[in-house]
Amino acid sequence: MRIINYMNLYNHPVQLSFQRDRTEEFLEIYHAHQGLELLYVHEGHGQVIVNQQILQLSPGCLVCFQPFQLHRIQMRIGPESRYVRSLFVFEPSSLEPTLAAFPSLRSFFHRIWKEPQQAPQLFTGLPRHYVDGMFEDYKGRIRKAPEELLLEEQMLFLVALLHMLRSHQGPMKEEDLSRPLTSSVAEQVMQWMEKHYMEAFELKRLAAALHLSPNYVSGVFRQTTGTSITEYLTARRIRQACLLLKSSDMPMQEIGRAIGLSGSSYFCNLFKKHVGISPYRYKRSN
Repeated sequence: MRIINYMNLYNHPVQLSFQRDRTEEFLEIYHAHQGLELLYVHEGHGQVIVNQQILQLSPGCLVCFQPFQLHRIQMRIGPESRYVRSLFVFEPSSLEPTLAAFPSLRSFFHRIWKEPQQAPQLFTGLPRHYVDGMFEDYKGRIRKAPEELLLEEQMLFLVALLHMLRSHQGPMKEEDLSRPLTSSVAEQVMQWMEKHYMEAFELKRLAAALHLSPNYVSGVFRQTTGTSITEYLTARRIRQACLLLKSSDMPMQEIGRAIGLSGSSYFCNLFKKHVGISPYRYKRSN
């Protein structure tokens, strides 16, 4: 299971994919990657696990994932259930200078980029006809743009998309900022993991904290998320390791201990299995 999708946004900071049918290619995995991701659903129903929450997806909604934020998308795929989405991934620091002349829009952008508790990650009820028309318009412009103007056209599209999202959202209200997370059993598990992933894991300890039996906790989590607690824990640890490799000079053994693993060789093998490259190579690539 690949967890970290390494996307090289240093050579070109924007990757846009309009109205892509993923019905036959869709895979359910926990993953994270470089860059801010905006995912818009044209067709399909499902859910997304992000920020220790489970959010429902339907046509006309857009979900925002912060850089290296762990998430898992689950769609109901079938003979009459297609999944069509648009996906926009970009390096946020490259867009920020473009917003310098628009302080209100820049503030909104900062919230969805850096403050998951102070901005919605899921936008619902977006005007679908307007969005589809805007996507078609910019898709044509970007396809026809000469290479020297490609990045400019892509940035203009991202500014227009952010403006639409901010206008649809309206001003943030105080009750929105203080609203607690929902508390299904699966979400309680993920919230507990967020506090304890750096420690040796014991299912009995987790179950005791939730005042439930280990078998019940394990079964409900798999039924709700489509994966095991161990798989989620591994994904959370690998994501944290990527952040530490990118932002610190900690030795491999210390990084392993910081995410609850003993032994640098075990950490390196686990990292390579789920990222595709060794932690040493990953660090050099950054």
